[in-house]
Amino acid sequence: MLFKVTVLTFLGLVLAFPEDSYGPQAKEYQSQPMPYNFAYGVKDEYAGANYGHNEDSDGQSVKGSYTVQLPDGRIQTVEYVADHFNGFQAKVSYQGEAQYPHEYGPAITFKPQTYKAPNTYN
Repeated sequence: MLFKVTVLTFLGLVLAFPEDSYGPQAKEYQSQPMPYNFAYGVKDEYAGANYGHNEDSDGQSVKGSYTVQLPDGRIQTVEYVADHFNGFQAKVSYQGEAQYPHEYGPAITFKPQTYKAPNTYN
């Protein structure tokens, strides 16, 4: 009886473990690099907003630039390159000269504009 219990226990342990635990593993899904490009720009004279961004990628590295109009009147341009080997590298430049007010006062506000839709039911 002890022999049968020992054999059944050993057989149960053998069947509980996989045959080759170090065998070939299932392949993981590897996504392919996807090139892309995009660009946008905003220039709103009424609100004083002026900025934009463009970027291109070949799937391995990214190259682009963006511009922002700073509150002091200058335009900041950042040109950058990024990849997995060199990381993110940026070159920042400024156009114009900073302008500061001589007198301080309340913030400049704009009157809201009203929009009247054209009458299309004539």
